[in-house]
Amino acid sequence: MSDIEALYPFLYSRSTDLDAVMTSVRESTVEKVDEIVTLRRTVLERDGERIAACAEAMAGAFAAGARLFAFGNGGSSTDAQDVATLFMNPGFTNTGFMNTGGTARPLPAFALTADIAVVTALANDIGFEVVFARQLAASAFAGDIALGLSTSGNSRNLIAAFEEADRRGMLTVGLAGYGGGQMAELGTIDHLFVVPSASVHRIQEAQTTIYHALWELTQQALIRSEAGDSDDGA
Repeated sequence: MSDIEALYPFLYSRSTDLDAVMTSVRESTVEKVDEIVTLRRTVLERDGERIAACAEAMAGAFAAGARLFAFGNGGSSTDAQDVATLFMNPGFTNTGFMNTGGTARPLPAFALTADIAVVTALANDIGFEVVFARQLAASAFAGDIALGLSTSGNSRNLIAAFEEADRRGMLTVGLAGYGGGQMAELGTIDHLFVVPSASVHRIQEAQTTIYHALWELTQQALIRSEAGDSDDGA
């Protein structure tokens, strides 16, 4: 049996019994839901306090004028764009589900995967390993935020970007899977969250939860900070 058949046996079944196929689909769906729920609980229990601390650091950076630069490859590229959209356009998600009290503010955020002309020029002229690092070198300043996502933690262009971010004095946030890979070995990522799973699907689902939590907690920290400033000036 191939890996694909093992993941989705109902697609390769020779049976024409629709009830049996639907039962298999339901069982597969329930199994995957149970996996991601358990994984999210594990991440919360292990990293909940660190996620809150990271959000406080991000709020402090934004309050000082920072911009967020998000980056990743493949599925993580779309997540990076989602991160930028989430921080830049909170009205899109601020529908009462997130506990920001309806006062979420837009924050400057950019996805380094969004400008295809820049990405392809750098990849073609220099090499794909520099497509994020060179953008940070051109646009980022000390105190800005670099947020990179990878399932393996081994993407060479992410490693190069984090090294560049460290040289520039940026606040660095990394999301990885498996055991963290090379991202865990760098020692220069200020806040690294490793999703302990070998499933790319479950890793990315859990990472989505992490960066949404970071956004919500950052918004709450900014609200508290602004309220404190108002009290001090009263």
